[in-house]
Amino acid sequence: MYAVIGLGNPEPEYGGTRHNVGFDTINCIAERNNVKLSKLKHKSIYGEFFLGNEKVFLVKPQTYMNRSGEAVLDIHNYYKIPIENIIVIYDDIDIEFGKLRIRKKGSAGSHNGMKSVIYQLQSDQFPRVRIGIGKPKEEGLVQFVLGKFTRDEKEVIDSTILKAAKAVESIIQEGIDKAMSKYNG
Repeated sequence: MYAVIGLGNPEPEYGGTRHNVGFDTINCIAERNNVKLSKLKHKSIYGEFFLGNEKVFLVKPQTYMNRSGEAVLDIHNYYKIPIENIIVIYDDIDIEFGKLRIRKKGSAGSHNGMKSVIYQLQSDQFPRVRIGIGKPKEEGLVQFVLGKFTRDEKEVIDSTILKAAKAVESIIQEGIDKAMSKYNG
C-alpha cells in the first residue's frame, strides 16, 4: 500500500502556480490511471486505485502548504501505511527549472510543506519527488512560488509533471532505485 502526496495550496487562485506542481502531478497520475479524486477525508481530497498489485492513495492535502504534515499523518495513521511507502511530490527552488530529482529520504531543505511533513511524521525516511522550479530573479520568494508560469515555462513544466507522474508509477512498480536511475536528471 502506498500514499502519494502532492503538496500544494487548496484554493483555486493557487492553481497553476509554482508551489502547486505537487497537486498538478497528482492530477496527472489520476488522469493517467482513470482515478477520481473525489473523497474528502483526512484533511485531504483523494482517490484510490490499484497499480499492479499495490493499492495506491493519491492525496492532495487541504490544509495549506505549511500544515501539509497534518493530512499526511492522518492518512499514515488511519491506513497504517509504512513511512517508506509515503511518496511526497513538491516544488523545489534549489533544483534547476524543469529538472526532476527523486530521493529515498532527506531533509526538508527550505520547503515549509516538507518541514511540516517531517515534523508530523517524526521521520524523513520517505521517498520524495522534487520538481525544479528555479530561483526567483527579482521578486521575493513568496511572490515567486505563488506566481504562475509563463507560457514558455508552462510547456516545460507540463513535460516535467508528466515525467514526475511516470517516476511515481515507476517507484511503486519497479522500486525507487530503478526509478532514480531512469528519471533523475
